Amino acid sequence: MTFSIIARCARTGAFGVAVSSASICVAARCGRWARAGVGVVATQNITDPALGQLGLDLLQQGYGAQATLRALVDAQPFADFRQLAVLDAEGRSASFSGKEALGLHRAAPSEDCLASGNLLADAGVPTAMVRAFANHPQHHLGARLLEALAAGLAAGGEVTPVRSAGVYVVERHCWPVMDLRVDWHDAPITELQQLHALYAPQMHDYIQRAVDPTKAPGFK
Repeated sequence: MTFSIIARCARTGAFGVAVSSASICVAARCGRWARAGVGVVATQNITDPALGQLGLDLLQQGYGAQATLRALVDAQPFADFRQLAVLDAEGRSASFSGKEALGLHRAAPSEDCLASGNLLADAGVPTAMVRAFANHPQHHLGARLLEALAAGLAAGGEVTPVRSAGVYVVERHCWPVMDLRVDWHDAPITELQQLHALYAPQMHDYIQRAVDPTKAPGFK
């Protein structure tokens, strides 16, 4: 009951993930596993959030996407229940869906991104997402991820109405430059897009306040 996209911006080196689900609080469990200069992991379908953290640690140790995925699956006593996606620092991707993955489940890799989902209303949802992600390479990664999420919903989304969504982006720092989420809403992706529209014009000011407040604009 989840569809997501993990991605890298080849222009800036940023990594990020966007996710939506019929379940509450999906971004906290599935959409927080990105690390600057390292990569990004999505863990969904009867989720074990610990796999996201473990996957990032493996990537940081030098494992590529495929090797990281194999290690996660081999070390997992309940791998059959998991759906995983990994993208490494070079933009290489790997995905896995266990035999207990819910309903119609698919994954679609593309350049610098990978979309996946379960309990999908249409098998073409992940493909629609990666196509939308590729449309505007000049846009900030967060905006591209949200375009992909909206495209997944327009392509059918999942079989039950989505109720939560989130987007998470890291750049050069150990903290996220974007971490937006909407929970238990009738139109969470639309609401998330509206939050992004409010936050995006201020994002670099907040980054500058952290890096060097002497050069940052004051609050009004």
